[in-house]
Amino acid sequence: MVAVQLCHRFPLGRIVATPNALIDVPDHDIAHALARHARGDWGELDAPDRQENERSLVDGCRLLSAYRASNGIRFWIITEADRSLTTVLLPEDY
Repeated sequence: MVAVQLCHRFPLGRIVATPNALIDVPDHDIAHALARHARGDWGELDAPDRQENERSLVDGCRLLSAYRASNGIRFWIITEADRSLTTVLLPEDY
């Protein structure tokens, strides 16, 4: 995995990925997306979902981001409400 400097708006906790994400999404895309997610750059979410994430930062709820890898694969990153775990997964893994 590529090392990326993070400026966190929230803790990511333990970072895990589904087997499908590890197979289909290049490591550098995962690392870059994790950095974006931690900064509060929610990727390809629409305005209502972005607003929900901003509320979730205050209320302590789950956070979701959506990204597209350099190979075109769409993937998600979800940080749990208690911020103990962040998961990289494909939408079909949900």
